[in-house]
Amino acid sequence: MDERDPLADREWRLIREEAWSGPMNMALDEIAAETAAEGGPRTVRVYRWDPSTLSLGYHQNPDTVDWAHCEREGIGVTRRPTGGGGIYHDTHGDISYTIVAPAAELPGDLVESYHRLCRPILDAFERMGVPARFAETERPAVYPPACYLRELHPAHDVVVEVDGQERKVSGNAQHRRTDAVVQHGSLTYAARPARHLSVFTDPAPDADAAFRERVTGIDDHADVDRDAAVTALESALAEWADATAGEWTDDELARARERASAKYADGEWTRRRPGGR
Repeated sequence: MDERDPLADREWRLIREEAWSGPMNMALDEIAAETAAEGGPRTVRVYRWDPSTLSLGYHQNPDTVDWAHCEREGIGVTRRPTGGGGIYHDTHGDISYTIVAPAAELPGDLVESYHRLCRPILDAFERMGVPARFAETERPAVYPPACYLRELHPAHDVVVEVDGQERKVSGNAQHRRTDAVVQHGSLTYAARPARHLSVFTDPAPDADAAFRERVTGIDDHADVDRDAAVTALESALAEWADATAGEWTDDELARARERASAKYADGEWTRRRPGGR
């Protein structure tokens, strides 16, 4: 990180990959934001979803979810504080990260903020040998309930060019609070179209073919196992932030468990309808 960057010379902690439920992952992001806003360490973290989880976008209609299928298959469902469509986070096929810092230390311009915080993500792909970059062309949506079948956005969608077509390998989103910014994102290690689409009701007839044409995974482009991909991401985040290995405090974990139960696992939040509070 450039020493002139407001994020430089700050206290950063790296929390290496942990496995949590969907509600707990979202609660930990929120607690990390409170910690940073209150003068505590900024956080970069890597995590997986256990069980595999569908995370809904903030404004997403719950009628787009095949709730019976998710319950039958043991797939968790939660709702993100960020927008966009639903993402199926496969326990093996998905690698997720979060970056949290005080709002005053980040650009007010959304695109500039995305590009700054995605630097370590692009660096991680380079370390893996995956030729990823920001999307350069916008593509129309095929099936809006699924994040990876929505329109591509050059500000925050990361792609790999395959046979002249951009295929999404990572999606990133920001929750901009008044006191802190949370950017979280998903890197596709292994694209699993059938599993991804099965969590939705009535996907478009061509959704499976479109997913295969529009989405790619790290394992399609690099001979790295999942553990090596996780290590590359952790190393890139740590070096970018000059972070030291850290962990959650007991207080943070207790508050996160309470927040997960009261909010992110609660039906009033997860099954809320667009425009609801």
